[in-house]
Amino acid sequence: MSLTAMPAESVETRTRDLRPLWIGVTALIILLDRWSKLWIIANIRSGYGRIIIPNFFRLDHVYNTGAAFSIFAESLSPNAVRYGLIAFSLIAIALVGFMLWRTGRPLSLSAFAFALILGGAIGNLYDRIVYLHVVDFLEFHIKTHFWPSFNIADSAIVTGACLLLLEILRPQNSQD
Repeated sequence: MSLTAMPAESVETRTRDLRPLWIGVTALIILLDRWSKLWIIANIRSGYGRIIIPNFFRLDHVYNTGAAFSIFAESLSPNAVRYGLIAFSLIAIALVGFMLWRTGRPLSLSAFAFALILGGAIGNLYDRIVYLHVVDFLEFHIKTHFWPSFNIADSAIVTGACLLLLEILRPQNSQD
């Protein structure tokens, strides 16, 4: 009996579907976000903080009833803002989830970015629905300048958006 090569049509030519990996990245972001917010809620009273690196970084337990950087937080109609942000988040989650599903089969920077954005959007949506606000706690300072408090979900969304921007700006190979 001689050993012969397998026919070409029986060799798998498709790449492995990595969408389960991207869903895992999304789930990891959601879990890290939930755990970190629960830790802050349990260990730092609302409105207070804990200095980690003087004049640079502190954990600061704040409630954000608005959007990014507390936009709309001082609205005369907080319920309208809350429901509007929930609706926007649901639409964004559906669109990003669809894009992740479309781009997620191969290993790609775009799929990783969409997984980060999806995890962050779900993490903050959970807060808006359950707590009626988003728990923010990471605060950075440089002398008298400071970045508004944010959380793990916000970090994932911004990182994912930056990765998508890099992907868009990256020169593409032309197949002429």
